[in-house]
Amino acid sequence: MGESYTGFAEVYDELMDDVPYEKWCERICASIDRYGISKRVSRVPKKSEEFAEAEADGTSSEKTEMNGVSGDEADESARLESERNLVVDLGCGTGTLTEMLYDSGFDMIGIDNSEDMLGIAMEKRQESGSEILYLNQDMRELELYSTVGTVVSVCDSLNYILEDEELEQVFGLVHNYLYPGGLFIFDFNTDYKYREIIGDGTIAENREDCSFIWENEYDEESGINEYDLTFYVRDESGKYERFEETHYQKGYTPEVIGKMLSETGFELIKMTDSETEGEIEEASQRIYVVAKCLKETGGRA
Repeated sequence: MGESYTGFAEVYDELMDDVPYEKWCERICASIDRYGISKRVSRVPKKSEEFAEAEADGTSSEKTEMNGVSGDEADESARLESERNLVVDLGCGTGTLTEMLYDSGFDMIGIDNSEDMLGIAMEKRQESGSEILYLNQDMRELELYSTVGTVVSVCDSLNYILEDEELEQVFGLVHNYLYPGGLFIFDFNTDYKYREIIGDGTIAENREDCSFIWENEYDEESGINEYDLTFYVRDESGKYERFEETHYQKGYTPEVIGKMLSETGFELIKMTDSETEGEIEEASQRIYVVAKCLKETGGRA
């Protein structure tokens, strides 16, 4: 995937201000509520006076045992419930959607390959007071400390995987860390979008504190779109600093994605046009997917 989103990380949120994060968040939450196993949690649990007193004098586990459940069993049950409620934002970037999902009541882990993007995400965490765990990882080498109930990945993150074999590897790792019945919710740009809409085009835009030129070059044989970014960012003194980055993305077809999901142990629940939320058309540019993890027992495979 290479080193990307370094200097660009500083202006990413400003340049992506037209991304419908609120809409995506609402749709993801609705999918989890309808199809998933992750539950929204209360940030400030309310305890009864009896439980608070029992906790204070150390007898809460004894009371649990009197009700027919040992303290160890209760702890294990609580641990499994905690795992099921975990939601991973894979390719979280600067954490905009991660914060929204946290505010919606989900326990969040954000994972990204860019230290610079994660740095901004952690600044947001400090400002909001959220308790999101951020991890600097390449999704092709995903490693979690437990199973989780849901994995989400949006805004082209999976399109940075340029080989079918590596994308299938990512799907396999996601399945590996999902609790049985857990959801994998993601979107991807289609090959049509890169071939017919973005490819070989140039986009230029001026903003108040930055400007950018985005030059695209689509390779028909590999299906990979290369885009060269040149942007100018104004500092506090009013001077502009120039940054350059090159990114590569690959479009996928719904057929290829569906096959990968099936081969890595997922049941496809939903695949729709991300913009219309209706049936996929030949000219669909972004696809929204909900898939369920099929396996009999918890834990990593």
